[in-house]
Amino acid sequence: MPWLSRTRLRAAGAVLAAALVGGALAAPAAQAEPPGGPLTDLVNPFIGSRNDGNTYPGAAVPFGMVQLSPDTGHTTGYGYDDDHIRGFSSVHISGVGCGLGGDLPVLPTTGDITETDYAKYAAGYGHDDESARPGYYRVGLTSYGGITAELTATARTGRQRYTFPATDKANVLLNTGQSLHRTVSTRVEVLDSRTIRTAITGRGFCQDTKPYTVYTITRFDRPFASYGTWDGDKVTAGSRDSTATGRHGAYARFDTRTDRTVEATTALSYVDAAGAARNLRAEGGGSFDRAKAAADAAWEHRLGLVRARGGAKSLRRTFYSSLYRSFLAPNIGSDVDGRYTGWDQRTHHAQGFTYYQNWSLWDTYRTQAQLLALLAPQESRDMALSVLRIDKESGWLPKWGYGTVETNIMTGDPVTPFLTNAYQQGLLRGHEEEAYAALKKNADGVPPADSPALGREANAPYLKDGFAPYLKGRPHTKPGDSDFDHGASATLEYALSDAMLAQMARDLGHGGDADRYAARARNYRNIFDGSTGFFRARDGKGAFTGPADPAKSEGFHEGTSWQYQWLVPQDLPGMLQLIGGKDRAEERLDAFFAYHQLLQDPEKTAREVWVNGPYDYYNADKYNPQNEPDLIAPYTYLSTGHPWKTTDVVHAALTLFTDAPTGMTGNDDLGTMSAWMVLSSIGVFPVQPGTDTWGLSTPVFDRVDLTLDRRYYPAGHFTVTAPGTSAAHRYVQSVRLDGAPHDRTYLTTDELRSGRELAFTVGTEPSGWGTGDHAAPPPVGTSSTQQQPGRRR
Repeated sequence: MPWLSRTRLRAAGAVLAAALVGGALAAPAAQAEPPGGPLTDLVNPFIGSRNDGNTYPGAAVPFGMVQLSPDTGHTTGYGYDDDHIRGFSSVHISGVGCGLGGDLPVLPTTGDITETDYAKYAAGYGHDDESARPGYYRVGLTSYGGITAELTATARTGRQRYTFPATDKANVLLNTGQSLHRTVSTRVEVLDSRTIRTAITGRGFCQDTKPYTVYTITRFDRPFASYGTWDGDKVTAGSRDSTATGRHGAYARFDTRTDRTVEATTALSYVDAAGAARNLRAEGGGSFDRAKAAADAAWEHRLGLVRARGGAKSLRRTFYSSLYRSFLAPNIGSDVDGRYTGWDQRTHHAQGFTYYQNWSLWDTYRTQAQLLALLAPQESRDMALSVLRIDKESGWLPKWGYGTVETNIMTGDPVTPFLTNAYQQGLLRGHEEEAYAALKKNADGVPPADSPALGREANAPYLKDGFAPYLKGRPHTKPGDSDFDHGASATLEYALSDAMLAQMARDLGHGGDADRYAARARNYRNIFDGSTGFFRARDGKGAFTGPADPAKSEGFHEGTSWQYQWLVPQDLPGMLQLIGGKDRAEERLDAFFAYHQLLQDPEKTAREVWVNGPYDYYNADKYNPQNEPDLIAPYTYLSTGHPWKTTDVVHAALTLFTDAPTGMTGNDDLGTMSAWMVLSSIGVFPVQPGTDTWGLSTPVFDRVDLTLDRRYYPAGHFTVTAPGTSAAHRYVQSVRLDGAPHDRTYLTTDELRSGRELAFTVGTEPSGWGTGDHAAPPPVGTSSTQQQPGRRR
């Protein structure tokens, strides 16, 4: 019986409790100060800005089109260890792995303009004169006689305030020709004595992409003393209109001998110059301080949807910083009048919803999509409708979309669990059949040759043979990542998506489709190599290929066979049987997580065994908490009858998140890692992405109160309690849902909607809670039965 191992865990558990003391999870709730003051005071936007976490510290509002932030020469924008700022640009994506955005870096300078390369005219700065909070950034530039730069934002504008020394040559440089990606062509126009307009066409994200254009208009609070443009090294005073394909920009000069402050507002549009002008008129009014206060209020409202009590202040800072990053994307793509540029590069109008863009779906479908469905369901609905618009206008659903184009970065079929999650969370009412038709087309076909989308690129052999082949060295037919380069992991991801689509099909009455997709959901078995006991890539002829050693396997995207063996959330009982049953799976999980080392020293194990270097995805053969394939893995213990081990692993992984610049584990990938931290801290985690199952583990807070949208959650709130939770008291003894015993290790969204309180009782030793035969999340979408056991519809 699973709980017979309690006695063996007692001594090691005591060591684990002692080892966690002093870490972020250590302080018992009863000793922690009660939370007080604005929640925005707890957020540190610099978290993840060191060691390639690739976050940005600048100003944005929740889901805003504009992210006004400093660029220091780092590939993705801001690097904490850099000492010069090249400009404050208007577009940033939190935690991406390659250069993206950085459009229109603006920098205040003084004196004659002798350099036009922002790497050469960059201004020095230090962290002792730099600060940031949600919606606001400030820095003292040490170059050019000392200039203070302040940034804030609205949804579609970036507000800048520069305080210059007394000089008649105070400049603001607007660089159109340099960004974080490749700039194709740009145009600058000086419209009048206070206004400069630009159009910037760029391309590229990790690999080449189709171009997109962003339009900007910048309005200053007072007239220029003079102005001009540059093209390459040539600076032309008085030039009003310039077009170029290389280094290019415009400048405005002010006399600050009596009035040292210059304010500017930059509005964006992905539609046209008129759209940028409308956005400026709608959102560009009022003072800088008023915009700053509005941004702060917007963030206080978002953060206030989750009230965490207990825990050390450092833990609360880390938690609310993660919650903050979870609300940074996707981003508004439509102008104030509802117009947006679709993926057909035509102008469309969003009626009755806000159009969003920027889709890191391979990442966000696992955590962030579910967190937003819970805390921002109306925005999540609009996001799902935006994805359906992409299918309608371009002919295919997206994979990794940036702005108005498909990048095809990453592999598999992430859009299916993203949309089926929206369906299961009740966000697609009135659009169910529209979504299903788009998903069915995606699941059963491949985009035509003239489409920029790759979709399920390996679908033809997958449908024929039951697996996506690994074809090493196959020429790429389109820009982006190829599923044929990652045939083994693509097979697993296709099968996961098929399971989620099978469930949706059955709900909607498409029984024949449901049976077909359910059969395909078991295709993970077709790449299981019984001789090694692991998943393994197959070549075009069906033979297993690559090293037999699962630590050195090939054909898995950013991971190994060790890591991908747990990516069968639709049928963990079936997968566990493949590798020899629960006992054998338990042994393998313990080896995967270095569990016995973990019990001795969890933080050291997390940092020295699990993590092989800052954000290193390729040198960890087993558990890698830095990357997406392993995000669900700790919850596999729920299916082996050892739920306390889930808590042990999750709490150790949480120590990797801190309130320092190095306090991110992996690239944040548009809130993916941050959402993992938030949900795992609350103790409710989406263990089957694409459906409505929430796995349970011990919360790290005494109490968390969630304020929910009554349009989707009629009760309006949900509370999770775990009095006394701490490093020593981390094991679930019992759970009650609205006062009734709850022996299952999961909830459904229906239970979240109808419930009001989930109460954990915790203790110092594992218990028999959650170890029963039907306690674990049941399979989803893998059988021909109408409904899965234990699921409420």
